[in-house]
Amino acid sequence: MGNTKPITAAPVLSDRVRVNGVETPVTFTAEEGILRWRENCLSIEKEVLGITVEGSKIKIRAIKENDGGGIICCGGNTGGTVRRRSYNLEMLTEDSLRIWSQKLHDYIDSLGRPKRLFVFVNPYGGKRSASKIFIDSVKPLLDDANIDYTVQETKYQLHAKEVAKSLDILRYDGVVCVSGDGILVEVVNGLLEREDWDSAIKMPLGVVPAGTGNGMAKSLLDAVGRPCTASNATLAIIRGNKQSLDVATITQGQNRFFSVLMLAWGLIADIDIESEKYRWMGSARIDYYAIQRIFRLRRYNGCIKFLAAPGYETFGEPADPEGEVKSSFVQHKGYCGPALQMKDFNRKIEGPFVSVWLHNVPWGGENIRAAPDAKFSDGYLDLVVIKDCPKLTLLSLMTELSKGGHVKSPHVLYLKVKAFVLEPGTQLDDGSKEGIIDVDGEVLARGKGTYKSNYKTLMTYDKLHIKVDQGLATVFSPSTIS
Repeated sequence: MGNTKPITAAPVLSDRVRVNGVETPVTFTAEEGILRWRENCLSIEKEVLGITVEGSKIKIRAIKENDGGGIICCGGNTGGTVRRRSYNLEMLTEDSLRIWSQKLHDYIDSLGRPKRLFVFVNPYGGKRSASKIFIDSVKPLLDDANIDYTVQETKYQLHAKEVAKSLDILRYDGVVCVSGDGILVEVVNGLLEREDWDSAIKMPLGVVPAGTGNGMAKSLLDAVGRPCTASNATLAIIRGNKQSLDVATITQGQNRFFSVLMLAWGLIADIDIESEKYRWMGSARIDYYAIQRIFRLRRYNGCIKFLAAPGYETFGEPADPEGEVKSSFVQHKGYCGPALQMKDFNRKIEGPFVSVWLHNVPWGGENIRAAPDAKFSDGYLDLVVIKDCPKLTLLSLMTELSKGGHVKSPHVLYLKVKAFVLEPGTQLDDGSKEGIIDVDGEVLARGKGTYKSNYKTLMTYDKLHIKVDQGLATVFSPSTIS
C-alpha cells in the first residue's frame, strides 16, 4: 500500500465571521471541542467558560493563562493567575447565528457542568477575607460561565450545617464553600443528618480556599500540580469534574461526627487548638506555639487499635477481640455510620504517645503535607504516630511537614488503616491533666485540665470509634484523581 495521510477530525462547522470588522474563516471541531479562527485556538472544555448571544454576535467568555492580556482574576492567594478574556464573533447571517450558538451551547451542556449552585461564604474565617475573595475572584468566573447561584453568608458556628440539613437539593447542582475547611465539614454533617442522606450526600461539594487551613482545596489542586488559589478552585467547580471522597464516621455511644479531613490527639492537636490564644499573631502563632510545646513536651498515656490495610499488618502488636460495637442511633435521623466489628481490629499500639494523627487527604493546610500517601477515595485513613522522639529531632521533623518528609523518620510510624479506636489517657507527667481531640480543625473532646476545659464539646474525652466509608461523598475536582 502507498503512503496514507493521517486522518484529522472533520470540522462540524465551518463558516465566515466578522472579527473587529474583518471577515475571517472559523471552524469548530466537535470531536476535539476546538474553536479556531485566525491565530486563535480555544478548547471549549478547558478554556471557554460560557457564551451569550448579543445581537448578531456570539460573545465567548474564556480564560487564558500567561498570555499577557485580559482581565486578571486571582484569588487573594499568590500564584496561579488566571486572565479572563472575551471574544466577539459577528455572524454574517441569522441562520449562522442560530446554528453556531446552538452547537456551542449543546457542546458545553454535554460536558456536565453545573448550572445552579448554592454558595456558602464564611466572612469570619481566617483573615476575614472570604467575602472579598468571592466578589473579586469567584463571582466574575461564575457570571462568565452563566451559572445561577444563591449566596448564603454564614452568621454563626454550625449555621452552614443547619442550612444543609434543610436545603432543597433538587434546586442545585452543587454546594460551594468559600471558606476554610470548617464550612465543608459542617455541610457534610448536615447532609448526612437528613432523612434523605443517601441522595443528599451525592450532591457535589466545592471548596474555594478562603480560610486559615484550606487543606481540602490544597489537596485537590496540588494533586494535579495547580496552585491553591481561589480562581483555580472556582474553575474546577465550573468545569464540573467530580471525585469521590472517603468519609470517616466517629462514634461514641449515641454521638457521631462525620470527618473528611483529619483527627489529631497529642502534640498536633495541642498546637492547633491551644495556639488560638495567640491568634493576634496571625499564621505565625502556629510556629511560635509549636516551639513552646516541643520544648515543654507532653506525652500521653493511652492505646490505639486499628484494622490495618493490606501490607501494614506488621505494625503494632496483635489486638485482643472485644466483640461487636454497632452504630444504632435510634433517636437520630440520617446516616448512622457503618457497623464496627471489633473482632476485625487486628493490631494495637500502647502509649505513651507524643502524637497520633489520622488523615483522609494529603494536606492538613496549605503548608502542612501531613500524609503524603493519602488518597481521596481508597477507603483508608493514613495514620501518623510518634511515640517518643528527642526534642531537637522533633523540631526538625516539624520543619519537614511542608514537604511530607516527616513520615520517613525512624521516630514516625506511618501506615494505612480501615478502622480505628482511640483510647485517650492522661498526661504521662501529670495524671491530673488530660488532652484535646481535634477533628477537622475543631475540638471534638476536651479532657480535664486542658485549654478551655469548661467549654462544652460534642463528645467526652474517652474511647472513640472511627470507620471509613469509601467514596461516600463527592467533590468537584480539577480532574479525576485516585
